[in-house]
Amino acid sequence: MTIYDQDWVQAEETKRAWMAENSLWREEDEHSSCGVGLVVSIDGRASRKVVQNGIDALKAVWHRGAVDADGKTGDGAGIHVQIPVKFFYDQVRRTGHEPDMEKLIAVGQIFLPRTDFGAQERCRTIVETEVLRMGHYIYGWRHVPVDTSVLGEKANATRPEIEQILIRCEKDIGQEQFERELYIIRRRIEKAALAAHIAGMYLCSLSCRSIIYKGMMLAEQVAVFYPDLMDERFESAFAIYHQRYSTNTFPQWSLAQPFRMLAHNGEINTLKGNVNWMRSHEIRMASSAFGEMAEDIKPIIPAGTSDSGALDAVFEALVRAGRSAPMAKTMLVPEAWSKTAIEMPQSWQDMYAYCNSVMEPWDGPAALAMTDGRWVVGGLDRNGLRPMRYVLTGDGMLIAGSEAGMVPVDEITVREKGALGPGQMIAVDMAEGRLYRDWDLKDRLAASQPFGDWVQKVVELNALMRDVPERALFEGAELRRRQIAAGYTLEELEQVLAPMAEDGKEMIASMGDDTPPAVLSSKYRPLSHYFRQNFSQVTNPPIDSLRESRVMSLKTRFGNLTNVLAEDSSQTEILTLESPFIANAEFDEMVRQFGDRVAFIDCTFASGAGDDALRQALERVRTEAEDAVRSGAGHLVLTDEHLGEDKVAMPMILATSAVHSWLTRKGLRTFTSVNVRSAECIDPHYFAVLIGCGATTVNAYLAQDSIADRIRRGLIEGSLVDAMRRYRAAIDAGLLKIMSKMGISVISSYRGGLNFEAVGLSRAMVAEYFPGMQSRISGIGITGIQHKISEIHAKGFLGGTDVLPVGGFYKARRSGESHAWEAQTMHMLQSACDRASFDLWKQYSARMRANPPIHLRDLLDIKPIGRAVPIDEVESITSIRKRFVTPGMSLGALSPEAHMTLNIAMNRIGAKSDSGEGGEDPAHAHPLPNGDNPCAKIKQVASGRFGVTAEYLNACEELEIKVAQGAKPGEGGQLPGMKVTALIARLRHSTPGVTLISPPPHHDIYSIEDLAQLIYDLKQINPRAKVTVKLVASSGVGTIAAGVAKAKADVILISGHNGGTGASPATSIKYAGLPWEMGLTEAHQVLAMNKLRDRITLRTDGGLRTGRDIVIAALMGAEEYGIGTAALIAMGCIMVR
Repeated sequence: MTIYDQDWVQAEETKRAWMAENSLWREEDEHSSCGVGLVVSIDGRASRKVVQNGIDALKAVWHRGAVDADGKTGDGAGIHVQIPVKFFYDQVRRTGHEPDMEKLIAVGQIFLPRTDFGAQERCRTIVETEVLRMGHYIYGWRHVPVDTSVLGEKANATRPEIEQILIRCEKDIGQEQFERELYIIRRRIEKAALAAHIAGMYLCSLSCRSIIYKGMMLAEQVAVFYPDLMDERFESAFAIYHQRYSTNTFPQWSLAQPFRMLAHNGEINTLKGNVNWMRSHEIRMASSAFGEMAEDIKPIIPAGTSDSGALDAVFEALVRAGRSAPMAKTMLVPEAWSKTAIEMPQSWQDMYAYCNSVMEPWDGPAALAMTDGRWVVGGLDRNGLRPMRYVLTGDGMLIAGSEAGMVPVDEITVREKGALGPGQMIAVDMAEGRLYRDWDLKDRLAASQPFGDWVQKVVELNALMRDVPERALFEGAELRRRQIAAGYTLEELEQVLAPMAEDGKEMIASMGDDTPPAVLSSKYRPLSHYFRQNFSQVTNPPIDSLRESRVMSLKTRFGNLTNVLAEDSSQTEILTLESPFIANAEFDEMVRQFGDRVAFIDCTFASGAGDDALRQALERVRTEAEDAVRSGAGHLVLTDEHLGEDKVAMPMILATSAVHSWLTRKGLRTFTSVNVRSAECIDPHYFAVLIGCGATTVNAYLAQDSIADRIRRGLIEGSLVDAMRRYRAAIDAGLLKIMSKMGISVISSYRGGLNFEAVGLSRAMVAEYFPGMQSRISGIGITGIQHKISEIHAKGFLGGTDVLPVGGFYKARRSGESHAWEAQTMHMLQSACDRASFDLWKQYSARMRANPPIHLRDLLDIKPIGRAVPIDEVESITSIRKRFVTPGMSLGALSPEAHMTLNIAMNRIGAKSDSGEGGEDPAHAHPLPNGDNPCAKIKQVASGRFGVTAEYLNACEELEIKVAQGAKPGEGGQLPGMKVTALIARLRHSTPGVTLISPPPHHDIYSIEDLAQLIYDLKQINPRAKVTVKLVASSGVGTIAAGVAKAKADVILISGHNGGTGASPATSIKYAGLPWEMGLTEAHQVLAMNKLRDRITLRTDGGLRTGRDIVIAALMGAEEYGIGTAALIAMGCIMVR
């Protein structure tokens, strides 16, 4: 039996530190979702009723939280109310003082380290020092009464000492200025505690207006744990409450909400970019409200802050600098505005254009309850991906939150009911005693400044660049040399570039990726191939970039970004583009507009200059960039166009990130734009990596020259202008798709966020040039990259040929990239199965093993732990077969004959087959005349819900919720109308010939608690069936798996990126997701760390081909194994890619 004491806490912290050090878990990968809401008296009068309603409403959202295995430790809950002055006057008297009624009183609610009394005393000293330093008086300290009997064992083991400090204002200032000084005091305290290496100190609130009571408990326990809240003298005009559901099971009291100004249900998808840009903004951050003390509040976002905490920190800084809570919300979480001109008043558009000029949006699902002491506001994100329902009562109360009916009210007295839409707000100005609905509130905000006049200063470059004739920079032999030096192949020109220039769409591929990661390849692979795209799953939804494009924007702003705390016309002196894509002639015109404020930086180095040439060149580039910005350059152009026989082009991804990160460190990034001219850049993934590394605009000049060359040779019809328009459309659509996988709507929030994981890049190099990006599988460094680019450069300029290599990255070629599935291997497998020959199977396995390493597991050897055991002690063949699964492959992706064959085969051996997302013929529930069972034991529930009926859900042993697909995570599916036959239409309850779409998200799963609801519902309709949740291997999948386990799933499937697919954009197959080896080991370790492993069966799939693969998967934690592509090939599939 586990004893939850300080030894347990220390052991847990040590274990987490070890896992973080070994890249198996990161605290920043933890996710949470919640129930949130507010109760406010519109007239601003404090009453006991408001507090009680807040407590009751908090209890009503208990189902949006989660509970630990001990049955009592919650993920966190809390309530934010006004300071009940009379109550605290009585507490002041208990300190031996008589409160001064003429002066303001402030209260600090503080968590202190409970078991370290020396640290406790140092904390009190720091707090008192900073209060006195600001010139205020301390009445004394108060131990907050608590009832620990309601806490779970884990929560009690990690419980802090909870105390309050009572402060009297000693200056002739109003509440607003006193709040500002208390904010500065708190930031000084936090920084002093950090400098003193004191762990466990946290200030929940320090205010003269409000106070926060919170902790690691369930919603219904908050008022019992804190008896203060039940005191009849505890009155307030508002209450903001929050109940948390977290993927983390280790209780951290500081992560409970509400935070100082807001409570947040959701997830900030753009956090990395927002934090990086806020760091850049800080150098210019100043306000007359703070004066010389502005430096004391920096950094605005303390290290290690959660996404909700970071949003709260920036929100608070904007409010303390003078903005109202509704305006701060409008700046940080605006509604979608750039594509809604017809529906939106011009004054609103002008206000949003101003906000876009000042700050990058914080994008992601969000239901927010906020207060600045005067305003109480409820609001949603631009997509409306969290619920916010409201009721307006006859006695002047506004109740808003995650659920309807949180506070029981007499329906006769209800004046209005409703729900906020995407980007909308509802607010109460307690000083004015007025309710503002969304329209009235935004009218008021839009009229607060002459935004229309201010935004006239914005220069829209697209209008200036329209109808500029396009041109090529290089042609003929020089073009061929540059193409070879940039790593181009005939395959890439014909399969990747040509479809975009001809049709305006990306290449579509199938069957998945069976090539090695770039670090294992013997061929030249661009640096972009080492970057794997991140994506959303479970805890927040991806966006449908095709059908929800209205809320997405590639609008690019650049120029000299000013002080975000100010509010004046100088902030709109910027340039804008509709897209970061720049064609050659547009680039020339853009540079002309820059005038003398542009600096060109050559991103090449001398060939034969030694092994350290690339590193030295990067240092030169960073230094030149810094010097140029300090000399007044508002625009930098990084270019590799000067490459030649004696000059080697450095990877522009490396150059871009080196400059962006360096300027950010130096506090100079907001002073300049970073515009990139790249020869290597050709597909949407490369564009996305450049932008994710900090590029403002991208000119793929060699790709354009290659298109021009194909036009000259008659391979593409039409003019270069038309071809470039189509190419731009394909790149823009690809960028939107990549952003949408992360749930990111606006490119300014994606830029500089490094929303990737590196596979095979040196950790030292990543730390230096790509700070904040993960690289769990270390590998090639600067010297290795230099050798590779020098080799490919020599082939272009010194190789004596102008014939491009054939390629082989997308399709298997004899002299191209290695592929696991090549013709001879496939024939060997099929022959072994046709003849039932174990000898041929062993030859097939040996050939697979003899191939050059293609997967991470190919680098591993199996290490015996002792002498072999007798074969009769090994699990039986019958038992082992039960662990095998053919993964979900829908009828439509497979023919009816192939679909049924898999079902019959798996049923014959006692294994399981998966119906896929296309439904299944009810006739399969009945055996065939020969006794075979054609019914799939696993029925899949995907986002389209095709064929999902009560009958379907009950004709199985297992129900699988398909959250994502390994070959294209974060994307939906589409079955073209020509494939929708009468049979498929009947099974999917549709019409023949109609295209069927599975959207990227489940539209009833926007958070972890939504998934828990679906799991519950499926178990209600079929109590006999296990429920599986299909995830895709990614950085942080372990924490998501922990949340899924807490949601009471029975099986978790970790799919690798190299699983099969019927059809997908090639960049998704090649660059999204991670190998299952990485996801499986992380999920196994994190589940074990959180004491959840015994609740879950782990399954994996994605490129499993041999018995050795199965054994390695078992060693990494899998108990069941999905074999899809190999099963199809064994059945006779010819594998058309």
